[in-house]
Amino acid sequence: MSKNRYPRLLGFLPLLSMLLLGGCKWTLLDPKGQVGLDERNLIITATLLMLLVVIPVIVMTFAFAWKYRASNTNATYAPKWSHSTKIEIAVWLVPILIIIALGYVTYKSTHALDPYRPLESDVKPINIEVVALDWKWLFIYPDQGIATVNQIRFPEHTPLNFKITSDAVMNSFFIPALGGQIYAMAGMQTKLHLIANQKAEMEGISANYSGAGFTGMKFKAISTSQEDFDAWVAEVKAAPKQLDQAEYEALAKPSQNNPVALYSSYTPDLFQKIVDKYEGMKPGKPVKHEKKEVAAVEGTDMSSHSAAGAEE
Repeated sequence: MSKNRYPRLLGFLPLLSMLLLGGCKWTLLDPKGQVGLDERNLIITATLLMLLVVIPVIVMTFAFAWKYRASNTNATYAPKWSHSTKIEIAVWLVPILIIIALGYVTYKSTHALDPYRPLESDVKPINIEVVALDWKWLFIYPDQGIATVNQIRFPEHTPLNFKITSDAVMNSFFIPALGGQIYAMAGMQTKLHLIANQKAEMEGISANYSGAGFTGMKFKAISTSQEDFDAWVAEVKAAPKQLDQAEYEALAKPSQNNPVALYSSYTPDLFQKIVDKYEGMKPGKPVKHEKKEVAAVEGTDMSSHSAAGAEE
């Protein structure tokens, strides 16, 4: 009875695997934008190329173990065998060809999918400035004069030009269904170009751990028709809230699971001011400090020093 128990249990393994994977979202393999589609195709192509080696090795492992088992007296026994030119050619030539193919695909896709490279389109792009805060996302539409928290909308088939920074710790801006992810860092500005090929409501996330509220640092990215987008912009412009300096300072304070917020206006050049506030991180720019008494060296003029950092 015990001998038949394990084969029966093994028969349930495929079903168990399906149940475990049933809760997974295959967002990266079901993209809603051209960039995500190209990245999905790259993942599939690279995987198939590597499987050209992996599958034969797995098959041959079981085949050799079966053929040369101790009970098979018909198998060739050659204890002094040491070399085969055919095998040497196969084990070297096949991996080399795969590496060449992977290198070619990687080189082309690296340049084609450069996040800083604007997408070619006859449609005027939508510019969105993104600020990572603790623990929410602020989106500024400079051309429309509006701002939102934890939600962006944009027309389908329209290029999206993102400028991204942080007013907190380093973060990572990611909309899996559209592809690409880029870091958000204080005092720096990164770029990302995406596009949606269809109407959809997608989830945006923080892909870099940033503290206690990290798990709730999510937002909605919604692609609509041009008419619906224009109607939404008009709705936001009629919102009672305005993102002035006092409102922004309150918003920038750490908070978790923030609801969607709409602002009919915002402080002019807010995004650039957020970048510029980290003045000491800018290379070659002197930082002026007030004179302070230091115990070790009295009368030291700290204004003569400058700080250098990194900025893209």
